[in-house]
Amino acid sequence: QVQLVESGGGLVQAGGSLRLSCAASGGTFSRYAMGWFRQAPGKEREFVASISWSGITTYYADSMKGRFTIARDNAKNTVYLQMNRLKPEDTAVYYCAAARLVAKYNYWGQGIQVTVSA
Repeated sequence: QVQLVESGGGLVQAGGSLRLSCAASGGTFSRYAMGWFRQAPGKEREFVASISWSGITTYYADSMKGRFTIARDNAKNTVYLQMNRLKPEDTAVYYCAAARLVAKYNYWGQGIQVTVSA
């Protein structure tokens, strides 16, 4: 069983930046691909970004390309999401997740709130 805990969320003005962190425990972190998702009230959960176990391959949703960057530090069992030029529509609860197989996310964090004011 893998435990994931997000941190680094909060309130920021439009155009500002935040860096989210997700610390993993209870598993072999280097064997998992990692992803970030988000969900706003009344909306479905959407994909944000993902990174392979090696950190070489990354994917981003179209709306996040050029603004968000995903990275990982296997020595610290941590994955990051750097968010720049934030917009009010980025306001959501952000979740990190771990996958042993491509696109099969079996473990999820509790989520952390990100609020972007206009």
